[in-house]
Amino acid sequence: MRKHPIIFGLLLLVIIGVLFFLIIYGIASLSGERQIISLRDKIGVVPIRGVLNTSKEVIAQLDEYGENDDIKAVVLRIDSPGGAVVPAQEIYDKIKKIKEKKKVITSMGSVAASGGYYIACASDKIVANPGTITGSIGVIIQFPQVKELLKKIGLKSTVIKHGKYKDVGSPSREMSQDEINLLQGLVDDIYNQFVDAVSLSRKIPKKKVEEIADGRIISGRQAFELGLVDYLGTMEYSIDLAARLSGIEGKPQVVYPKEKRIGLLRYVIKEIVSIMSEEFGDRGTGVHYMYVQ
Repeated sequence: MRKHPIIFGLLLLVIIGVLFFLIIYGIASLSGERQIISLRDKIGVVPIRGVLNTSKEVIAQLDEYGENDDIKAVVLRIDSPGGAVVPAQEIYDKIKKIKEKKKVITSMGSVAASGGYYIACASDKIVANPGTITGSIGVIIQFPQVKELLKKIGLKSTVIKHGKYKDVGSPSREMSQDEINLLQGLVDDIYNQFVDAVSLSRKIPKKKVEEIADGRIISGRQAFELGLVDYLGTMEYSIDLAARLSGIEGKPQVVYPKEKRIGLLRYVIKEIVSIMSEEFGDRGTGVHYMYVQ
């Protein structure tokens, strides 16, 4: 008996559709992007780990999530002692812009101190574990001093300059009191920027922030009692909170950044640099929002 052409055509379309679905699914699985075929609302996670030396990768990830309409909320997973001032400020400003479009929740890991806490302040809500190390609201600038070492090995330095403070912080000589006062003024101004950001974001009077903004570290539970964080909870709790605040019904799809494939040599170098940054603080001679361990 001859097959009906309409039924045959529909059957062919179904087969083609199934094959297309399987091909897309396979590509997604190989590239680690299986979530592209999910119909559930999504929450994007942005990990912020280690010493803050640059804001480039974090800002790129925030931009990607901000422009993706499928991502209904963003969760920052911060595990950082802080770092250079400018990267922290750039990430802070980017978070404030993302907040205009979708909710941003911070989940604090083992350490979210100094610059790590500064970044968290930009989010809609902050969740800390009771044992999280946080706080350390303050600024630090350090200069190595090798004058005595140079004297022992018979090495001298000659500086030709135009401008009284052009070689301020030179490791080959001690700083004058005038230079120390100059740098103290710089540190005080950047410190006030930190305190203002905490006061404005957390809606805490500046005087009250200054009472605890002396560089001290505190636990997540102490931060909760002081109003520096909103909730005590885990990463899972933070994701559920983000879903609730964004109006997501049911369990959301959690999206993580794509893992970049790098060669073995680059991986080893990256790990060595990361370990050295953590061990030696990577404080250099710049100004830092940094918890000095």
